[in-house]
Amino acid sequence: MVGRSLKGLSIIKFPMGEKKEKVEKQPKAQGETTPAATGTQGAKKQKEKKETADTKHPSPGPDVAFVSPLKERYRSVTVPELMKKFHYKNPLQVPKVMKVVVNMGVGEGTRNRDLFVNHSEELMLITGQKPVITKAKRAISNFKIRKGMPVGIKVTLRGKNMENFLFKLFNIVLPKVRDFRGLNPNSFDGKGNYSFGLSEQIIFPEIRAEKVKRIQGMDIIIVTSAKNNEESKALLSSLGLPFKKG
Repeated sequence: MVGRSLKGLSIIKFPMGEKKEKVEKQPKAQGETTPAATGTQGAKKQKEKKETADTKHPSPGPDVAFVSPLKERYRSVTVPELMKKFHYKNPLQVPKVMKVVVNMGVGEGTRNRDLFVNHSEELMLITGQKPVITKAKRAISNFKIRKGMPVGIKVTLRGKNMENFLFKLFNIVLPKVRDFRGLNPNSFDGKGNYSFGLSEQIIFPEIRAEKVKRIQGMDIIIVTSAKNNEESKALLSSLGLPFKKG
């Protein structure tokens, strides 16, 4: 400490201390938050991420039910036509197809088991459904058939399998039959059901003729809720089943 007098005053000089270094604040790293803001901002960012993810990958909604072409025709064409023709007051009164039975009689299968296997595979391709074996209900001595012996195969179609089969039958298979001029309009049973036969399975698009070991026919029965033949014929005609004219 150095001192000197100046007109009666004492001036005291103190030694200068070292200057304190100025500490610059470092910029925050990107995404760094203060402890106080961590909770609020973190929750907000999590919410934003979830909303973005939901936008990019929305949760699947309810499945849109597929309506077969035959069912669509029934709703839009058949129901209005039959309500007008038969004066139904309620659409629920309009008859509908309940089931379809496709049957193959494999008589020779009693002696050749491979025929059952081959025709079962063919019928499954044609109908989209595994067939069951039918057995003789009684003995037939002339054909050497005993009661309970396997004599054929059949499928009973309902729902979508039935609709797909009938649409294919009406629009693809029957028009493919050589010299086809329509089905017999008199083959109803009086209770609204219609039956007819096909002489060979190779007319179906699923069957490749070069792989067929034996030509096999089949019987088809269309069961409806119609009360009589007239209603049943009108129903099937409207759905596209081609009947012989005249």
